[in-house]
Amino acid sequence: MKKFNIRKVLDGLKEQASSSVSSGQSGAPENNLMHETLQSENFQLCKTVRHGFPYQPSSMAHDPVQKILAIGTQSGALRLFGRPGVECYCQHESGAAVISLQFLINEGALVSALADDSVHLWNLRQRRPAILHSLKFNRERITFVHLPFQSKWLYIGTEKGNIHIVNVESFTLSGYVIMWNKAIELSSKAHPGPVVHISDNPMDEGKLIIGYEAGIVVLWDLKSKKADYRYTYDEAIHSVAWHHEGKQFICSHSDGTLTIWNIKGQGKPFQTITPHGKQPKDGKKPEPCKPILKVEYKTTRLGDPFMILSGGLSYDTVGRRPCLTVMHGKSTAVLEMDYPIVDFLTLCETPYSNDFQEPYAVVVLLEKDLVVIDLAQNGYPIFENPYPLTIHESPVTCCEYFADCPVDLIPALYSVGSRQKRQGYSKKEWPISGGNWGLGTQSYPEIIITGHADGTVKFWDASAIMLQVLYKLKTAKVFEKSRNNKEDKQNTEIVDEDPFAIQIMAWCPESRMLCVAGVSANLIIYRFSKQEITTEVVQLLEVRLQYEVNDMESPPEGGGGGDRDLPTPGAASPSPQTTGPPTHPSTSSNSSDGVRDNVPCLKVRSTPLKQSSGYQVELVVQLVWVSGEPPQQITSLALNSSYGLIVFGNSNGLAVVDYLQRTVLLNLGTVELYGSNDPYQRQARSPRKARQPAGGLCDINEGSASEDRCKSPTSVLASNHQQFYNGGGGRGAKMSRKLSLPTELKPDLVLLSVCPPRGANPLDPRDSSFSRSRSSSVTSIDKEAREAITSFHFCETFARKGDSAITPCLYVGTSLGTVLAVALNLPPAGEQRLLQPVIVLPSGTLARLKGSILRMAFLDNTGTFLPPAFETWYEPNAAGADSEERDKARKRRPVSVSPSTSQELQESQYAVVCSEKQAKVIALPSQNCIFKHSITETSFVLRADVVQMNIGNCVACFCANGHIMTLSLPGLRPLLDVNYLPLTDMRIARTFCFTNLGQAMYLTSPTEIQRITYSQETCENLQEMLGELFTPVETPEAPNRGFFKGLFGGGATSLDREELFGETQAGKASRGLAQHIPGPQGLEGMKGAASGVVADLARARIALDERGQKLGELDERTAAMLASADSFGKHAHDMMLKCKDKKWYQF
Repeated sequence: MKKFNIRKVLDGLKEQASSSVSSGQSGAPENNLMHETLQSENFQLCKTVRHGFPYQPSSMAHDPVQKILAIGTQSGALRLFGRPGVECYCQHESGAAVISLQFLINEGALVSALADDSVHLWNLRQRRPAILHSLKFNRERITFVHLPFQSKWLYIGTEKGNIHIVNVESFTLSGYVIMWNKAIELSSKAHPGPVVHISDNPMDEGKLIIGYEAGIVVLWDLKSKKADYRYTYDEAIHSVAWHHEGKQFICSHSDGTLTIWNIKGQGKPFQTITPHGKQPKDGKKPEPCKPILKVEYKTTRLGDPFMILSGGLSYDTVGRRPCLTVMHGKSTAVLEMDYPIVDFLTLCETPYSNDFQEPYAVVVLLEKDLVVIDLAQNGYPIFENPYPLTIHESPVTCCEYFADCPVDLIPALYSVGSRQKRQGYSKKEWPISGGNWGLGTQSYPEIIITGHADGTVKFWDASAIMLQVLYKLKTAKVFEKSRNNKEDKQNTEIVDEDPFAIQIMAWCPESRMLCVAGVSANLIIYRFSKQEITTEVVQLLEVRLQYEVNDMESPPEGGGGGDRDLPTPGAASPSPQTTGPPTHPSTSSNSSDGVRDNVPCLKVRSTPLKQSSGYQVELVVQLVWVSGEPPQQITSLALNSSYGLIVFGNSNGLAVVDYLQRTVLLNLGTVELYGSNDPYQRQARSPRKARQPAGGLCDINEGSASEDRCKSPTSVLASNHQQFYNGGGGRGAKMSRKLSLPTELKPDLVLLSVCPPRGANPLDPRDSSFSRSRSSSVTSIDKEAREAITSFHFCETFARKGDSAITPCLYVGTSLGTVLAVALNLPPAGEQRLLQPVIVLPSGTLARLKGSILRMAFLDNTGTFLPPAFETWYEPNAAGADSEERDKARKRRPVSVSPSTSQELQESQYAVVCSEKQAKVIALPSQNCIFKHSITETSFVLRADVVQMNIGNCVACFCANGHIMTLSLPGLRPLLDVNYLPLTDMRIARTFCFTNLGQAMYLTSPTEIQRITYSQETCENLQEMLGELFTPVETPEAPNRGFFKGLFGGGATSLDREELFGETQAGKASRGLAQHIPGPQGLEGMKGAASGVVADLARARIALDERGQKLGELDERTAAMLASADSFGKHAHDMMLKCKDKKWYQF
């Protein structure tokens, strides 16, 4: 008793501390053995790269020389794409939508115009692009932006109909302004509307075409500052495009028509086309169609021109998907898209607008996809997109992130995934091929797994800050397709939509075993194979995991017909209610009173399942309805390939499944793990008066591969349970005698499972209440106080206080902050593992913390991380010699990283436990808490992981208030605390993952993954790892004018824009019109872009440049003062000459 009291006192003192403390008596000796290698200088938080499709795209631009693509979004984000693997993400501080993008072609710069009427110049010549200049318009709204090739003057059209001109080098406004009232007819009284198009004549830079929304197009002469021609049409204009010869242009209109105009024929259009309108026979106008939002007119040297347009479909095409129309000669191709079209661009061989364009591809930006169409091949096939833009193909519901995986894993996944690729893509290479890859210093393999709403699971290669899809698994294939039967839906659905959605995933990279939990309270266990197989019958286990039990379901006192009052071991007679096996493939359904019972949420398919190479179904586990109550969704899941076990829990309790023997080992309510030592005062609602000591015994299921699927799993459970305890064969009776109860535990807590003898007689399937959770055998709690299972951890450790040897264990964490231990007694590996039972025995409480338990891990006595034991992968479908290798592999003892079983008591381990509020380090086997740290008082931890860094281990936490923290191990010293990202969306909480070596990720939008690092080493090397967008490329030569055009003046004419728009001739712009804002990144935007050695060089260069800049400014001021002095002297001399001959009275 004294020993117990002392520890209670120590525990009470420790609970009062709010920071990391050590309990002197037990903690000091162990702490002296370990030296913590990680320090705060080893941590730094920064974003690394963003993957996925830009969320809510709004604009697009392409550099035809550099071959890079830019996409702007409605949230002010900017995504730049080069060759596969070269991507970049930037963000405008204001967060306003990007309405227009213009590349300075082959200059390494980009202009962006935002919905808040600001214009920005981005420098792309650095690995992290930065803003050099900004210009904020105060009086006018920007509607259109145009930058001619090889020009430094940017045209900006506004909502008022005016056009302003900006020098992109200095980002200053020119005094030259085209006012709307001077552009339109003087007799016109109506306002022409906003500017929807600006472009210069390909053959004459001095002529500018301006399109106004109301239907007016103006050809403006820049030199004479007046309109040469005006073209008027009845319908609103959406876009304008030039023919490369500059003699014709084409307009798209709101009634679905295209009008082609000759520049010198301003009366009416040269030609009017309605691409999708029905042509009436009587010569009347075609019926109006939907607006043509954009048109491009591209010429070829040897063939007909291309007219490419979006929109314009007939109004009677209800339900038709958005289309891109390609008109080439007499052929018209209508290409249907999966999502609405945001924008499209035609990729051409030349950047010069006055030459034959030779289009070869069309980039189509959709709301949720990016499509590139090959114009050079018949049928216009699309290019296979190499970017990771399909993350959101079905909404992401959960993520897992694994760094430092086995090296053979990615090639294996890629090998099976390459067979899933679609056919029919263009044979040409991806046309967006600019930029260079970074120098990847991270050589370890990284894998991201995403679970989706349609039941798919995707594996991604995330090595070296890239992302590439490896393999796609469709879990919904295991189930029958739902029919539109209302009665079936009532029976099965516990979620309104997406019944196959993935909720949790557990993966063992070494053995390649995968287990996924779905929202319909189902589990699927997969094994990886390189060979195709056909599974005749999908193996199924059905589990009744229900917390509350009604009194009416209690078996009668002393009755022998119900399985709850099981006969004691050795009883002679079996239950009288035994029948032959049922023939119905499902368990019992609705009872006579209409209450659903033993009904799974989804129906497993009964037909043979062809499984291609990759992940193949090993076993399906389903929770079923119990007496009209639906099963609760699974909240936690763990898998161990070494033990051949999976464990899952929900708000009712937990179940342990042996997937090798296909049996349920454990099925009980959370409260039963405590036994008589339940620390919480819970009121029993339905106590049992006649309970046998065996009442807490778990459900047992025989579900081997030879078992017929037609047999009711519940019936099989019953038969096994009854056969064992009735002594139906000497083996059962012997087993029951071997399992003697520990003196400190009550009989209700013994939980075991055996593989019973074959040929057992099943009980009546109707009497299946035995497989219900045994929560009522101890107590039943209110739903409000229900204690959910929140985390699991398999390990080889000390099962009980004071143990001298380690054994396989399962640690269970609950929503009330309790950590409980469950000992696992495993048979030897090989043949015996498949025949002998696995015995499961709860071992008591390890610790209690504030808040739900999120993560558990174990360290050895030197502080080294102890990962769970695992089995190495083998080919499960091997034959012949391969089969012998497989058997040898299975007979080998699984890889265990724990200390030997002969370990003495003083060579302790350390359990690391993290909850929503605090973290504790507990010494084992003494179970003394040696360190405790209060992580947060005002918020709560959303995600916590024990991660391995290069030189040590730490606890990484992400809190709901946005803080990312790391704590040392085992001392729990705070090493990093950064206010990074406040929780604005549950998506972030659901998908945030930490992994080893300082990597983390989360879903920042429904379509994008954001990766971050909290490692100082990775931050320092990030600059070299990022790809380069800009590469030095020669600008193609301008088209040859030809001898006769040069002789007679038929070629393109140039314009001295500097003279025309410069301050000398145009004057200064109005001061209040726009405000110039220097770039936040400073000179050349390099300050934030450099790091490490590069940083020192960059800083030195910046300092030199700034010094030179200051010297230049000083020189300019000196010159200005000198000029002023000269001017003053000259004026004084002139005055003296003027006045020297005057008399005093003449002044």
